[in-house]
Amino acid sequence: MASSVAYVRTEPAATLPPPIRVGGVVGWIRENLFSGLGNTVLTLLALYVIWVTVPPIIEFLFVDAVWEGSDREACVGPNVGACWAFVEARFPQYIYGRYPIEERWRVDIVFALLAIGLIPMAIPRAPFKRANAVFLLVVLPVVSLILLNGGDFDVWLSWWIMLAVGLAIAEAIVFLPALLGAVPFSDRLRPALVAMVPFAVLAAVFVVLSIDFGLMEVETALWGGLLVTLVVALCGIAASLPIGILLALGRRSDLPLVRLFSVIFIEFWRGVPLITILFMSSVMLPLFLPDDVSFDKLLRALIGVAMFASAYMAEVVRGGLQAMPKGQYEGADALGLGHWQKMQLIILPQALKHVIPGIVNTFIGLFKDTSLILIVGLFDLLGMVKLSLVDPKWASPVTPATGYIFAGFVFWLFCFGMSRYSIFIERRLDRSGR
Repeated sequence: MASSVAYVRTEPAATLPPPIRVGGVVGWIRENLFSGLGNTVLTLLALYVIWVTVPPIIEFLFVDAVWEGSDREACVGPNVGACWAFVEARFPQYIYGRYPIEERWRVDIVFALLAIGLIPMAIPRAPFKRANAVFLLVVLPVVSLILLNGGDFDVWLSWWIMLAVGLAIAEAIVFLPALLGAVPFSDRLRPALVAMVPFAVLAAVFVVLSIDFGLMEVETALWGGLLVTLVVALCGIAASLPIGILLALGRRSDLPLVRLFSVIFIEFWRGVPLITILFMSSVMLPLFLPDDVSFDKLLRALIGVAMFASAYMAEVVRGGLQAMPKGQYEGADALGLGHWQKMQLIILPQALKHVIPGIVNTFIGLFKDTSLILIVGLFDLLGMVKLSLVDPKWASPVTPATGYIFAGFVFWLFCFGMSRYSIFIERRLDRSGR
């Protein structure tokens, strides 16, 4: 009688690698590029387009490019590519515009301070966030204004009078419930102190601006290049987000006057093209002002851009507020939170998290729209590129293309950086998989 011996494996068998046609690079290609007839046709068509377009572009930008030269003769020829010597020669103008050469160190300091403030602010776990925010939103604008503009700022008496009147109105609004007997005066002391903070900051700014630092005055008409692009974009970004949040809350307010004002503001600024706003601020506004009253062209452009971007930002934030479930409001009410506490602690953080892509998209559009300030006589990066193309010293068939490629690359670099940072913030704030 035959006997059988049982065999029991004491160690698990080694995992076999997937077939070469299923895993690895070949498997990925088969699954994503050649999974069917339609996908195969699209892949082959895309490869053909890449083969036709990419090599000539690389050849124009790098292989046949001119890297050294002092005039147009270096960039004239039958097979000449991009004239990077022209960009190198005009690079200071693309960064500083017509800012005086001997005073450009002031612009460099502003750029350095901006980097010092932005880099720690962009790092999530960097310490001293509040101090850094105060530096970016209060200290840096004042220091930048003093360094870039220079000269002696005339702080008029009317400024102090308006500041005092504004403080009096704010305090009256704060103490109005106490005067009506609705709440005791002691409950309004803390809000009164909070209301005094912005006015105290403005008073400190006026005092600093009244000091003569001995810097030569540089008119904003001489500013240009990347300097103006960043000034307009950063001021618009810094102003549009808080104003947009207030407008979005105002549009959803139960107070009829507040809601009506917010709706009119948003619909007016959103319904008018930005180029029309800049044209009106440059040409029409001075006609309605007294002869002895004038506003700087850059200031007019900053106000127009900020108001225009705020209207779009308000609709983005309103979309986030509408996406909030009703249970979040009910939960905040159950905790006994007031309206502003509910918005600050519960609603707004979640609403803003939901619309991060829309917010960054508005910022990117604002950054690219800075090129429209050329209509008010200010030359941003693209404006300086256009201005440099009329120089007969560098006139050649490839010079315009090279200048526009450089400007496009700089704009793309900033926009791509904002896009990638927004994706990083989205992933960091995502709680769906935790």
